[in-house]
Amino acid sequence: MIFSQRDDVSLANPLGPVALGRKAVEEAGRRAASYLRDGEHTGFENIVKVETPAMAFIVWVERARVRLDGRQNLVPTALRVTTIFRKEEGVWKMVHRHADPIVSIQPVESIIEK
Repeated sequence: MIFSQRDDVSLANPLGPVALGRKAVEEAGRRAASYLRDGEHTGFENIVKVETPAMAFIVWVERARVRLDGRQNLVPTALRVTTIFRKEEGVWKMVHRHADPIVSIQPVESIIEK
């Protein structure tokens, strides 16, 4: 498994609130996956990658074509993703992933809570 099995793991996906802890991350991942059917990654636009001996992070734009629950056709998607890793027993493990659909300039009003 790429995610850390430790309790400080977190996931902030665009389909729900931040999940904290191994069990909550697994549940959030399953819930998000239940909305998607089929698909393919179409590209990764790497923005920045930093690595130290103990931690690393990557920022990229992740592009895919997916079949959203209830739709018949594949649709293009784009997510801005930040992923943080740490070394655990010599193996890189994901400790946080944040993804959102903001891949272009947004109006300031887009941050207003609905």
